Amino acid sequence: MFAHHVCSWDQLPVEVKFGIVELLDAQDVQAFSRVSKQAYTLAVPALWRVIDLKSIEAVLSYLGSVPPSYHRYIRDLSICTKSASATHARDHAAVSEQCCQLLSQCTQLERLTLNLAAALDKSVIPCFTDLRALRILAINHCGDEQISPLSERLVVSIAASVPDLKELSLDRITRSAVHAPELIGAYPFVPVVQGDEAIPSHPVLGSELSLPSLLRLQTLKKLRIRDTHLGDPKWAVTPICCSLEFLDLGSCYHESQDYNRVCTERIVGNVGHTVDEFSLNTAISTETYSFEKPKETPLKKLRKIHLTPLFPVENVVDTLATLSGSPVEELSIRCHEDDVADMCAALQDFMTLCDERKESDFYKRLAHIKVATVTDIYDGATPLAADAQSFRAPCIDIPADPAVAIPRLQEYCEGLSCSESCGTESTCSAA
Repeated sequence: MFAHHVCSWDQLPVEVKFGIVELLDAQDVQAFSRVSKQAYTLAVPALWRVIDLKSIEAVLSYLGSVPPSYHRYIRDLSICTKSASATHARDHAAVSEQCCQLLSQCTQLERLTLNLAAALDKSVIPCFTDLRALRILAINHCGDEQISPLSERLVVSIAASVPDLKELSLDRITRSAVHAPELIGAYPFVPVVQGDEAIPSHPVLGSELSLPSLLRLQTLKKLRIRDTHLGDPKWAVTPICCSLEFLDLGSCYHESQDYNRVCTERIVGNVGHTVDEFSLNTAISTETYSFEKPKETPLKKLRKIHLTPLFPVENVVDTLATLSGSPVEELSIRCHEDDVADMCAALQDFMTLCDERKESDFYKRLAHIKVATVTDIYDGATPLAADAQSFRAPCIDIPADPAVAIPRLQEYCEGLSCSESCGTESTCSAA
C-alpha cells in the first residue's frame, strides 16, 4: 500500500499558494486577504486583477492611495473620466496626465475600457505602445458629442499604437473634418470634430487616421462600432491587412435606415469574407454583394448571426434570405419585449421559407435559434459578442427544424402573453 502524504497550507510552495488564490472568486479573495498578513500578501495580485474606476474622482483617489507597485497586477482596467459632480468640470490636460500616469504603470494589462467624457490629449498616445499584454480595448464616449466630441483621429491612433490588439470596441466616435469635410454644415448636421490636425502621423498609418484605417491593423480579430457615422467611402477600398472573425456594426442616429444600410453593406462587402460571427443592427440587402471583390458571397465563412434589439423586425426575412449563401449554424436574436410577437411571426415566416427550400442549400447547416427579450433596446449587449449570458429570461433556445421551431415559437409567444397578463415572468427553455 502507498502511504498518502498530506501537506499543510504552510508546507505548500509559494507559487502553488498564488495559483490557488488566483482560482478564488472576488468575494473569497477579499475574505482570504483578511486572515493574516501573509494571506494579504498572497492575495494582492488577485485583489488588483480587476479595477473599475467609475469617475475621474475615483481615478484621483486610486492614484493617491494605492502604491504604484500594485498597478503591475492589473489585468482588467476600466476608467471613466466623467466627473461624479455635475457642476465640477475637470481640466482636460490634467485628466489626460492622470490617465497616462496610471496606464504607464499597468505593465501586464490585458483588457482596457475607457469611458471618456471628452477627448484625451494627444500626449496619451505613446503610453499605448508600451501596453504589450493588451489584447482587448473598448473606447466609449460618455460626454456631449456636440460640446466635447471624441475624434476618430485620436481613437484610431490609440488603437494602432497597441502592439498586439485583438479586439476593439468603439461607441459614439465623432468623424473628423480632416476626413469628412463634406459633413461640415450639411444636413442632417452630423457632429464633426475640427481642430484635431495636431494629432501626429502614426508610424504605420501615417496621416490617414480615419476609421477605415482600422482595417490595416494586422492583429485585429474582432471589431465592434456602435452609434458612429460609418459613411466614409474608404471603407470599401481600404486595403485589408487583418482577418476579422467578429464584426458588429451599429448605425448612426443622425442618418436614415437606408443610409445606415448602405454603410453596413459597403463595409461587409469589403471585409466579410473572413467573418465568422456577424452582429447586425441594420437590415442588409443583396446590394451587399455589389461591393464584394471578387464577386462572390462575401460572408463565405459566416457561422453565427446575431440580430440586436435595434434591428428592424420587418426586415428579418429579407436580410436572412440575403445571407442564405453563408454556412450559418446558429441564429440568435435579442428583441424588445414590445416586439416579441412580431419577431416570432417573422421567424415563423423564415422557418416556413426554410421548409419550402429544404431540398436546396438554404440554411441547411442551421442548427439552433435563440430568442431573448429585453426591456431596453441597449440591454444585454456585450462588448464584442452576443454570448449566452446576454440571453436572460424570458428566452427560448430551439432546434432549427421547421416542424419543431414553428409550434415552439407560437407556444413561446402565447406563454409570454399569458405571463404578462398574469404578472409573472416566463423562464428560459431549451429543447
